[in-house]
Amino acid sequence: MKKIKISVLLMVTCFAIITVAFKEDLFLISKNLDIFASLYKEININYVEETNPGDLMKTGIDAMLEGLDPYTEYIPESEIENYKLNYVSTQYGGIGAGTLYIEGKLFVNEVSEGNPANKQDIKPGDQIVKINGIDTQGKDRNQISQLLRGPKGSSLSLVLIREGAVLNKTLIREEIKQPNVSYSGMLEDQIGYIKLDKFLENSGQEVKNALTSINKSNPKGIILDLRNNGGGILQEAVKIVNLFVQKDILVVVQKGRNPEKTIRYQTTSQPISPQVPLVVLVNGSSASASEIVAGALQDLDRGIVIGQRSYGKGLVQQTFNLPYNSLVKVTVAKYYTPSGRCIQALDYAHKDENGIAEKFADTAMKAFGTKGGRTVYNGNGVYPDVFVEPVKYSPITLSLANKNLFFDYANAYKKANKEVPNVKTFQLSDANYTQFVNSLASKDYSYISKTERLLSDLKSEAEKENKLAAVKVDLEELKSKMLSAKKTDLITHKAEIKRVLETQIISRYYFEKGKIEQAFQYDKEIAQAKSLFGNQSQIFAILKGDGSYRTIGNPSKISNSNN
Repeated sequence: MKKIKISVLLMVTCFAIITVAFKEDLFLISKNLDIFASLYKEININYVEETNPGDLMKTGIDAMLEGLDPYTEYIPESEIENYKLNYVSTQYGGIGAGTLYIEGKLFVNEVSEGNPANKQDIKPGDQIVKINGIDTQGKDRNQISQLLRGPKGSSLSLVLIREGAVLNKTLIREEIKQPNVSYSGMLEDQIGYIKLDKFLENSGQEVKNALTSINKSNPKGIILDLRNNGGGILQEAVKIVNLFVQKDILVVVQKGRNPEKTIRYQTTSQPISPQVPLVVLVNGSSASASEIVAGALQDLDRGIVIGQRSYGKGLVQQTFNLPYNSLVKVTVAKYYTPSGRCIQALDYAHKDENGIAEKFADTAMKAFGTKGGRTVYNGNGVYPDVFVEPVKYSPITLSLANKNLFFDYANAYKKANKEVPNVKTFQLSDANYTQFVNSLASKDYSYISKTERLLSDLKSEAEKENKLAAVKVDLEELKSKMLSAKKTDLITHKAEIKRVLETQIISRYYFEKGKIEQAFQYDKEIAQAKSLFGNQSQIFAILKGDGSYRTIGNPSKISNSNN
């Protein structure tokens, strides 16, 4: 009885302390709101120059939120539609065409299959001069997007230039759907493949539909591709895990400072593919909901993760309505996978003197156990069970891409070649590659390599220390060798340049689907997944925690592969 009284007394005491702390918080909030409102009023009334109250408030809000994490943000009414498109919905009213600027001129970059631009024979390479009578010159990308988008069924007029000829096009905007699942189907060797690009509305159902179709072909393995998937809605991630995992299994826990934000998410229905071997592909741009799916399937020993370490975003956001149709998106919790680990990589609570959040040290990571007893770690993303060296492009390839020098040749190739017979095996011939190289003769594709920057820095430091004379000859010799090496870049990096150029070319014929299918032949992660599916003993060894199958390529890169 005495113990009960003590327990009750402790509970009452704790409640009293919490109540007092809560009241103090409310007082401080009220006090600071009064100060801020008075300050805002006096500045707008009395400042010597004219002020814009809306801009001033937005600046103040942004500065306040800057001290938190980049995911906590204010969304004014003017940005609500863009917010919904990026974080909630996959649909908008438009024509289904992407654009880019080259030397101040606006061009169609890509056209999506079956949408108004495609139906009206608008092609990549067309220059857009006017949109609804408005000149495109001098407009930024956001303004162009607003001009092209509009209500479903509304009319849009374009003035285009194609090969010197002026074309006038009238289009009717349609509901443009950007599916979460950009591709699904069967690969060779009886392997099912699902590429999930985002976790927005209906993504769980889209994956379910794709999986249902694949199951009809009795796959011997399934690949769920989450590479470059930045995440989205947490509940959709839970639904996707449920497709592969039995009912009433814990998928993720979100824990917040506010007890109301601590929620356990479990599977709620029977899976449709509980037994087929599963591989999940991730890379350094797989984040948030992607990491929930990959981490949960890894913790439950239901799937093998292949690729590179994921991004490491273990934070959960929730939106709250504000006056005048505005919103605030607030980080309300961290999420934890079934084993209890949080994979957050950056410590926003402790920033350096420049206000930059630092990564949690690898030495601070703790070990956790999967359902079957394998060791996994918290912090800094989801580590793959099988590491594959990532594709890294050379400076010359990046320069050619950034300066849009693949663009013109891809358009010229399409003009000269009416069709590409087999999308999955398409490769650019050596003769065509030589043609491409020749087309660059009058183009500027120069770049400054990392080595050249280091040489420049070394020269500057030598000058500061009055040692330039002693090393000048050596520096000039190194610079000469670098320039000589750069002259052969188009030959040295021919293979990777060809791959990027092939992607541009194939999109002119087979749109986004063709780009995905053509790239399969070069995909190292998919090749590794196929190898695993063909060797059940390797799969069992990995799921038992046999470290000999931990990495493919350079094992030392595991702890350094995060972007």
